[in-house]
Amino acid sequence: MLDCTRCGACCTNPDENRAEGYSAYVDVTERESLWRHQKLVQRYVTRDADGKAHLKLDAGQRCSALAGKLGKRVRCEIYALRPAPCRRVEAGSDDCHKARRERGITDG
Repeated sequence: MLDCTRCGACCTNPDENRAEGYSAYVDVTERESLWRHQKLVQRYVTRDADGKAHLKLDAGQRCSALAGKLGKRVRCEIYALRPAPCRRVEAGSDDCHKARRERGITDG
C-alpha cells in the first residue's frame, strides 16, 4: 500500500495544468467547513479572476497547505478541513500513480 504521508504528489499542480498555464488546482466551494476558520482561509485560499475560490499554490506549484518534502515526509496543514477534491483522492488510483510519476516518486 502506498504511504501518502511520504508522497504529496497529488498536492502538486499536474504537468498538463502547468503546460496550459492553469494555476487554480483545487476548488474550495462555499460549502466547505474550511470557511468557518477565517485565519486558515486567509492563509490557504485564493480567488481567481472570476472570483472562484481555490487552494493557493506556492512558487513550485505545490498546495500551500502541504508541509514537508515530496517523496520523503509530508503532511496537510488543513487535513481535517481539506476540501472535497482532496477528500476524493485515492491512494493507488491511476491519478495517484500519474502524479507520483510526474514528481519522480517511485517507492511506496
